Amino acid sequence: MSRATVSRVVNGSTSVAASIREAVTRAVDELGYVPNQAARSLVTQRTESIALILPETANRVFSDDLFFPAIIRGAGVELEAADKQLVLMMAGSARSHGRVERYAVAGHVDGVMFASMHGADPLPGTLVSLGIPVICSGRPVGGAPVPYVDVDHFGGVCAAVRHLVATGRRRIATIAGPQDMVAGLDRLAGYRATLEEAGLAQHVAFGDFTRESGIHAMRTLLADDPALDAVFVASDMMAHGALLALKDARRRVPSDVAVIGFDDFEISRYSDPPLTTVRQPIADMGRTMARQMLGLINGEQGLPDAVVLPTELVVRDSA
Repeated sequence: MSRATVSRVVNGSTSVAASIREAVTRAVDELGYVPNQAARSLVTQRTESIALILPETANRVFSDDLFFPAIIRGAGVELEAADKQLVLMMAGSARSHGRVERYAVAGHVDGVMFASMHGADPLPGTLVSLGIPVICSGRPVGGAPVPYVDVDHFGGVCAAVRHLVATGRRRIATIAGPQDMVAGLDRLAGYRATLEEAGLAQHVAFGDFTRESGIHAMRTLLADDPALDAVFVASDMMAHGALLALKDARRRVPSDVAVIGFDDFEISRYSDPPLTTVRQPIADMGRTMARQMLGLINGEQGLPDAVVLPTELVVRDSA
């Protein structure tokens, strides 16, 4: 048989007669043949690999923060179904940032997805200008013209704080997230807007989405306003820290202080007490990012520049 016929069979073409396809498949099995991906890439100009870049340190990515495993799992499942390879890269320093840029520009991947973006990072826009398909998890800070997938942070927080107001809480504080991230900015904006709507004073402390920062921020809030009766916390990990600080301060949850988080990680069901929180579909974000990326690579028309997934308030015993 000709090389062209064998190539069509190996590449899954349906235009080859069944008997020929069977003979080629049998020979492939007997010989243990595996296509040379490097040679195939020279012809197709495709690597069949997609990068997921996390602008975080390895310590942060592999900590007990459950955001990263969820978004990696979501993107990985979708790409695996499309027979694509997920390449995980961390860019938590200036040096690693440059390495990631060189890797992408050199053509080692067909597209780049970003998650957990900090500040007005120029790299996504730079890659887009070079013709590399790019999509971000979270609206890029600074309004860079890059497609993104996000969740309704603002609406989710408004629902949470309105729940606190409706249950009679009047001294409602917040532990806000990092203000160089859209999630931190939008969640604080939702808190501020809802308290203005209710005519209530604002009490704000800041954390970095870690449990330890939640502990420190909660202690600061209690010192500033010992009479506070509720706190919205911008992540479940920080909310768990807040619960620990409240327990140490002998404040009962929710009778003394109601607590609401944001994420709905599985561990929130088993905190003491079980945590009321805003559910964001993190794995769905990863899957949606991957689907959008596959569409960009395949040149699909009419893809949206922004996809915003809904959030949902999950009421448990903490508020």
